[in-house]
Amino acid sequence: MIPRPAGEARAVLVHIATLFDAEDVAELAALTQSAGAQPVAVVQGSRQEPDPKFFIGKGKVEEVRQAVAAHQADLVLFNHALSPSQERNLEQALGVRVVDRIGLILDIFAQRARSYEGKLQVELAQLRRMATRLVRGWTHLERQKGGIGLRGPGETQLETDRRLIAQRIRQIEQRLRRVEKQRRQSRRARKKVELPTVALVGYTNAGKSTLFNALTNAQVYAADQLFATLDSTLRRLELAGSQVILADTVGFIRHLPHELIAAFRSTLQETCEAEVVLHVIDASADQRLAQIEAVYAVLGELGVERGRVLEVYNKIDRLGLAPRLERDSDGRPRRVWLSAKTRAGLDLLLAALAETLAAEVVRAKLHLPPREAGLRARLFALGRVLQDEVAGDGGWNMEVELPARHRNILEGVGAYSLR
Repeated sequence: MIPRPAGEARAVLVHIATLFDAEDVAELAALTQSAGAQPVAVVQGSRQEPDPKFFIGKGKVEEVRQAVAAHQADLVLFNHALSPSQERNLEQALGVRVVDRIGLILDIFAQRARSYEGKLQVELAQLRRMATRLVRGWTHLERQKGGIGLRGPGETQLETDRRLIAQRIRQIEQRLRRVEKQRRQSRRARKKVELPTVALVGYTNAGKSTLFNALTNAQVYAADQLFATLDSTLRRLELAGSQVILADTVGFIRHLPHELIAAFRSTLQETCEAEVVLHVIDASADQRLAQIEAVYAVLGELGVERGRVLEVYNKIDRLGLAPRLERDSDGRPRRVWLSAKTRAGLDLLLAALAETLAAEVVRAKLHLPPREAGLRARLFALGRVLQDEVAGDGGWNMEVELPARHRNILEGVGAYSLR
């Protein structure tokens, strides 16, 4: 984790314009503040390609070293992913701790995780990253020459570290599998009471938790900072005379570390299985389009199709805009403009959500022959079975409601009718 001496850590930020847009400097500063450090200087530069040794050139290394000395900085934060050797070489040249963008985000997650599962997920991501960055820290104990009895323990210590990390990773993965089993049981329980799920996703600090609180009257922590909340939260939402489960999930960010996507995949499973995904967008953000594409990139990795996404443009109060609902060429709701802070436009969102959910369900009557017992079990798992009777041939006559995205599983059934 980022070192925190007495008082607030002072950080020099390093930004390479050829790899990131200029606006990312502001995002790096916000990440730094979220981690509990104070940005005291920004060193910028441009390169055609990273330097293999330092990532930046020797002249720029000297400029960073002077900034560290002038501002008495405790660490240097890079707005890019550094290799283990680059990180080590920079620390030797600068004399302070060097942290790259991925390490910074992991540090924020480590501070913010509150639930048992969240802490395990973050530790797993950190250990997986650490396993690839072990270096010989015991070279002073290595052998200086060959011969029996002269082989030192330096390399043995490195292997010991790797083994201990691998053991801890296996322990955490076992615990997470138990937690995931409990999550699956909870999902099955929700399906039995016939409650569809709606998931909130979006770029970090887009206002997801504020919107979640406004819709459900919950008390989820919300603040104007990156990754204010990490742990997913579920609440019931009254919607047009029925109820749905609303899930608040972790915020996304550009270049979100793959270690975190992998570690939080079980938490984000709520998003994968949701009937509707509400993509909350900060309408006032300067880099709105880039943030939207960053979220869709992560959703693509999770296997969420854009057809299940309803876009929610939040913070229109900052732009002086009126709430409105936009539809696509087929007349389906696609965008809702609102302000979660002032609650303007919440009625439009609820109406759009109710309309979308109604269109996302397919009801079918079908006959399954005895050989389709596996498909019958799948229908119970994926949808709501309204009728299930044994037929004369030993098969089943069924009436089911399925999410529209699963209607393709009915294509292999010989006789069925849609309603």
